[in-house]
Amino acid sequence: MPQPKLSKLELKIMEALWTKGASSVREIQEGFPAKGRPAYTTVQTVVYRLEAKNAVRRTKKIGNAHIFEAVVSQSAAHRKVIDELLGLFGGRAQPLMSHLIESGRLSLEDIEEARKALRDLPKKE
Repeated sequence: MPQPKLSKLELKIMEALWTKGASSVREIQEGFPAKGRPAYTTVQTVVYRLEAKNAVRRTKKIGNAHIFEAVVSQSAAHRKVIDELLGLFGGRAQPLMSHLIESGRLSLEDIEEARKALRDLPKKE
């Protein structure tokens, strides 16, 4: 099943569900920092959109509150975002890697981990 494309706010809501586990809309909304916190109805609308995208599902109802849990895994969502980003560069990772190095966001430890991951990839025949 293809992974849904998620907006910034959708990803933040998904992060809340991945971190806390199943939550109500109110719990998700209250998990945002007080400064700049989206309105309850905004979070509710976005959660319903995520449900329509099959990224979350309702697990139960407590009183009037529906409890939602993530269907899409964090790693799957991150892969989708990274694939979309690489698509902006024609699928090439080099411009992105160069920027990360120049900005100081890529450390030698990160590079060593990447080397190890490359060595551990199965060899193509």
